[in-house]
Parts: sequence; structure tokens; C-alpha cells
Amino acid sequence: MAPHAMKCQFIDNPPCPQHTAFMTTENETLVEKALSKLIGRGDARAAPEGRLRSSRPDASSSSKTEWLAAVRAVPIADLRVEIHHVLADGDHVVMHSRRWIPGAGPGIAGVDIWRLEDGLIAEGWEIIEPVTEAASHVVWWEPVPPAADARP
Repeated sequence: MAPHAMKCQFIDNPPCPQHTAFMTTENETLVEKALSKLIGRGDARAAPEGRLRSSRPDASSSSKTEWLAAVRAVPIADLRVEIHHVLADGDHVVMHSRRWIPGAGPGIAGVDIWRLEDGLIAEGWEIIEPVTEAASHVVWWEPVPPAADARP
């Protein structure tokens, strides 16, 4: 490998003969309906059905019960969501959105990846970024200067 070559490992779903265009569209619709109920009703009891396991970039994960507890902490009735993209491939659905609560600041941008199994959401991964920090994340490899109030 050349010294300047990118080291990268792709981890993806292997091709599966059961993945069809219909399955992809059906899964996209299932996720959209589940999240619309959750956000539209403003009630965590309308959460996606299934054995949901949620994972975060920090390698933490939570059960459906823990995920629902975190969702209940958000004032869902006030939450606003702009869905910018919904993409589906086989049993995975990806959603890019911006979320905010009026009067509470600019909000976050998020990417959610959902894996469906037997017509239910089985797993979810989420990456969120406060929109006010987006510019600083463009150069994520540069060291962050210590905060003015940080102590050695």
C-alpha cells in the first residue's frame, strides 16, 4: 500500500437475494410511519414497534426501554423535524433530518440508520450534531483549543 493511500474497511450488508425493490420501499414506509406517529402524536408511547436496540457513536447502546426513557426526556410535543432525505436499501433505512424546539436554540442535525426485521424496527444508530457546531466539525482532525474556564 502506498504511504499516502487511505486505509479503509467497508462493512456493509452482503448482497441478499431476498432484498427487493418492494422490500426497500416497504421498509422506508414503515420507518416513516413509525416516526411520524412518534413525533406527530408527541407521545413516546407511539414509538416504533419491535425489539429496538439503539447504538450511539460512543459505542454505547441501549434497549428499547432505555431508548424510550431518553425520548420521553425530550419535549416531543414541541419538537419540530425537517426530514431532508430518506434512503432505503434492503432492510436498512437512513434518514437525515434537522430537529429543533422553537425558542430553545438552533437544534441539531441528525442521521438515523434503522434496520428492520420481520416488518419491525430491530436496530437503530444515530449520529447528531448541534447545528451551531457544524463548521468546527469540518476540520475534526484539528485539536480543539482548551475552554477558557478549563483548569489544567
